[in-house]
Amino acid sequence: MASPNSKTVMLIDPDEDFLKWADKHLRTPDTEIICKTDASEALELYLQDPPDLVISELYTKPMGGMELLRKIRLNAPNAMVVLTTGFPPTSSVIEAMKLGAYDVLRKESLPYDLRPVVEEALKAGDIINSTPPPASQSLSQEHPSETIIGNSPAMQEVFKMIGRASRGDAPVLITGESGSGKEVVAGAIHTFSPRSGSEHVTINCAAIPENLLESELFGHEKGAFTGATSLRKGRFEQCDGGTLFLDEIGDMPLQTQSKILRVLQSGEFSRVGGNDPLFADVRILAATNKELEKAVEDRTFREDLFYRLNVVRIHIPPLRHRREDIRPLAEFFLNRIAEQKRGAKLRLADDTFTLLESHTWPGNVRELENTLNRASILATADVLLPKDIPLNWSAMASEPDAILSDRKITELLHLLSSCAGETPLLPWLEKQAANMMLAKTNNDEEAASSMLGITQERLKQLLDD
Repeated sequence: MASPNSKTVMLIDPDEDFLKWADKHLRTPDTEIICKTDASEALELYLQDPPDLVISELYTKPMGGMELLRKIRLNAPNAMVVLTTGFPPTSSVIEAMKLGAYDVLRKESLPYDLRPVVEEALKAGDIINSTPPPASQSLSQEHPSETIIGNSPAMQEVFKMIGRASRGDAPVLITGESGSGKEVVAGAIHTFSPRSGSEHVTINCAAIPENLLESELFGHEKGAFTGATSLRKGRFEQCDGGTLFLDEIGDMPLQTQSKILRVLQSGEFSRVGGNDPLFADVRILAATNKELEKAVEDRTFREDLFYRLNVVRIHIPPLRHRREDIRPLAEFFLNRIAEQKRGAKLRLADDTFTLLESHTWPGNVRELENTLNRASILATADVLLPKDIPLNWSAMASEPDAILSDRKITELLHLLSSCAGETPLLPWLEKQAANMMLAKTNNDEEAASSMLGITQERLKQLLDD
């Protein structure tokens, strides 16, 4: 009887000797290998009972590996497919990755690379397949925020990195703009790691006052400071054996940075007000929307801590750079809204999808989710039209490269000043002006805040609201 965790790998290659070697190399008690020399037969078998991973020679017959990949992905957009060949042309590698191949490997490297790539591809497939299906099927209510959605090549690279990172214990630095999903990626790394059965704790370093952050992380002894009426264990003690996610680590005070460095080096720390050394086996994941390299140059972030954290780096691309992910994300959010409200699922008209895909989404996935939540409240029918989407200014962002004209921004700023006393409208207009100016300045927060006449802190507040 097959194990619940068993996997099936299909190998397609005209060289039977290669198939025999690969079968022997990859077969395990939990891995079933299917070998085929005919690509058409392999496709027919795939459509009947899809394996977890397909590994195909680029030059198969009667159809080539590229055509096989295209047909498999057309039937199953999240299918894991690896292509192999002797010396793959650059154009073939680019086209294969564009079509959604997990990887393209040279055959001479297979004795060393085949097994690791298979393991990574299977883990990436688990991550993708763990996302709740759309429409009528049930969505996860227990951990809805841990869902990762993205069919774009950029997100496929993120999935691959998650698979690699989850195998070990090295620190991971997750970078990306606000709202891009850094916490979701951290959750996935923990979920698919050997520590998944232990605690996963998140600390937002920017949300906790400096004088309380050390106590939150390391705990404190009774009487350590005013109000410390009892001993308190910190997050490191609480998630011993688990994972600690330090969000917005770029905002962590320098004094606390030095103590985090000590934990990373030795696992040792002390509670605030205590002298006894404590030890915790904790994996550190960190995230920031800041350029830590620049922070190191400015001496606001420790260089040694940066190198300790930057062992594995995962960058999440902004939503405007992966527009093909907007549709599946919107479908997912609408499904979740329907389940949460226990009502009929809202649908998006084609013109509405076009509107969503033309918007620059400076707030990324979080902005898309909030936009659809607002639309669901204001909707008068179960089909959302462009007029139902609260992005009255988004049509302005449909110009080439999302460059907004000075005239349009000036009009909005004039409207902003003219309704300064209308409190219900003012916050919304401020946010629109902030988003538009950020898009105009190519996400230069300093320039955008200067042109708006507000501080960078106020700009960030508007974007995060």
